[in-house]
Amino acid sequence: MIVRRYAAIVLLMIFLVSPATLLAQTSQTPAPDPNDPIQRIKEEGTKRSEVMQTLSYLSDVIGPRLTASPGMKRANEWTRDQLTKWGLQNAHLEAWGPFGRGWTLKSFSAQVSSPLAIPLIAFPKAWSPGTNGPLTADVIYVDARNDADLAKFKGKLNGKIVLTAPLREVPAHFDAQGTRLNEKELLALADAPEPRPSGGGRGNFGGNRSGFQFAANKLRFFQQEGAAMLIDPSRGDGGTIFVQSAQVASPPPDPNATTPTRGTPPYNKDAKITPQLVLAIEHYNRLVRMLQAGEAVKMTVDLSVAYQDADLMGYNTIAEIPGTELKDEIVMLGGHMDSWHSGTGATDNAAGCAVVMEAVRIIQALGLKPRRTIRIALWSGEEQGLLGSRAYVAKYFGSMQNPATSAAPATGGVANSGNGGGNGNGAAAPAGPTLIKKVDYEKLSAYFNLDNGTGKIRGVYMQGNEGVRSIFRQWLAPFKDMGANTLSISNTGGTDHLAFDGIGLPGFQFIQDEIEYDTRTHHSNQDVFDRIQADDMKQASIIMAAFVYNTAMRDEKLPRKPAPAPAPGSR
Repeated sequence: MIVRRYAAIVLLMIFLVSPATLLAQTSQTPAPDPNDPIQRIKEEGTKRSEVMQTLSYLSDVIGPRLTASPGMKRANEWTRDQLTKWGLQNAHLEAWGPFGRGWTLKSFSAQVSSPLAIPLIAFPKAWSPGTNGPLTADVIYVDARNDADLAKFKGKLNGKIVLTAPLREVPAHFDAQGTRLNEKELLALADAPEPRPSGGGRGNFGGNRSGFQFAANKLRFFQQEGAAMLIDPSRGDGGTIFVQSAQVASPPPDPNATTPTRGTPPYNKDAKITPQLVLAIEHYNRLVRMLQAGEAVKMTVDLSVAYQDADLMGYNTIAEIPGTELKDEIVMLGGHMDSWHSGTGATDNAAGCAVVMEAVRIIQALGLKPRRTIRIALWSGEEQGLLGSRAYVAKYFGSMQNPATSAAPATGGVANSGNGGGNGNGAAAPAGPTLIKKVDYEKLSAYFNLDNGTGKIRGVYMQGNEGVRSIFRQWLAPFKDMGANTLSISNTGGTDHLAFDGIGLPGFQFIQDEIEYDTRTHHSNQDVFDRIQADDMKQASIIMAAFVYNTAMRDEKLPRKPAPAPAPGSR
């Protein structure tokens, strides 16, 4: 009994002491310092965020922002004025180019008019010409798989509306279209191998060369035969239409060419284009089946457009928060503001623009004084090949250029350029591109980009720059509870950080959750404000502001990868 009594007393004391012990342990965990700049950034970005108001104005009010269009210019001017209102300095529009003509949709309707009325879900391609009033014509289905199939339609397409591609099966969706990166996917990113350096030679320039060539032949055939309208099926379904720019028929290929011929872009004011639109797959398939059943089908299309060719330049919006003792050094952040035209460019890329604008608003509103100058850039021409950012980088930081080379003697041997060895056929291999630096090349610490939709930030693609790993690991630590904790050595492409990374400057794109980006919104008529995730936008703005601020405050600029070496001569 005595043993039991002592045991009971001991258990009672443990019970009484344990809460106090736990409380003492809990109290030893330091509370966040409210004066810490990162904590202040978190609070401002959470409690007083303006990111959704900015995003709504860009997407709902201004709407689509095709490069060189009035909508794009309005977005340039509105963001310049908004950044000035927030207290940023030197806000201005910076021209690049010439780019080419703008394009605006004035009105559009499409329907089957015979044998019965069928309103259609469709959208014209950017830079497509109009129809000069309602066009009513027979619909012809061209199910051609090769040039021999095309020849069967010779003399049959003049004045007709042409369905250009095969019928496509539309399977049911058993998996969610919206997804977030799971732990397995994040681990795969974290464990990704070092990216391989890109080769210097041109190599085989056509992955599916025969397929591309037939597509070009088909387009040229349609134009030569006088088709009145070309209709492609959308790759989306359920009313989602993915649509980009009209295609320009190219001249027949030169059989002696050793490099691909660059086609004429549709924004070239001299481009000859047949009117083109994209049709919802369910409606496209129905028309094909009606025609295959022997039904004669007519469509009526009324397409009115306007071209803008008075000013052929593109424009980026630029603004700054001046630095202090390191003000001549620069930290940049940005995203592309141009969009396609069937939606309002919300996820691609008003989201990224609103985030980077919110990041500088947060820093400015808190009165933080960065040591380095923080410069925001809202690009145009990204959808046509990173044109705005590449032009800006070439102007201020540098570019890879192909030096002029002298011809080798006819007997072969060493070229006068000093690059050495011939290619075995009596001519020297051309020298690869060389980095030509501008005065600000050494002044840039880093560029941070956002352009993967509405998903929150999960980490950073390091673009093969191992030197930033420990730095970024430290900077992500305060955001682990917000879901951002992954660093991947991988490269990621397709957006404006490549303009910087391509010349050896630290340029980074954040890892983001997919949400519905590729399945539903990217370049589609569903790229609208209602697909935006507000909490993700706030989280991304906070992390963007913290990374930019930390970069601006470091004693040293961020580490760089080795500068791009001259590529070997092509053979």
